[in-house]
Amino acid sequence: MKILLDTHLLIWAKTLPARLPQAAREAIVDELAAPYFSTVSIWEASIKFGLGRDDSSLVEPRRLRSVLLESGFEELDLSARHALAVSDLPLHHGDPFDRMLITQAKLEAMLFLTADKELAEYGDPVRLVG
Repeated sequence: MKILLDTHLLIWAKTLPARLPQAAREAIVDELAAPYFSTVSIWEASIKFGLGRDDSSLVEPRRLRSVLLESGFEELDLSARHALAVSDLPLHHGDPFDRMLITQAKLEAMLFLTADKELAEYGDPVRLVG
């Protein structure tokens, strides 16, 4: 099973593991799971890091990417196919990063793990883990 983690879960997994919900932790270490991160999350973390916002200020984005790759995560690049399909997603939520991550998960047949309750309205492939 391929799983795509939202940006906050990725950052928590690598900088604040105590904040990572147990369900997310279990999904990441599940021997049948293939954890992925998106270049969209690295982009989002880079913007937030530059602004000094949220937990993103705790980890430099290049380091985050390196640590994720070293930890066995696969990287999902953003494609034109993903960019074009985001317009098909209902506008339940205005955050462009979340919308793109959900679109990528849909197109790539992945579960999208998030702790953001606002994203539950999208249904599959979104799974709340906290």
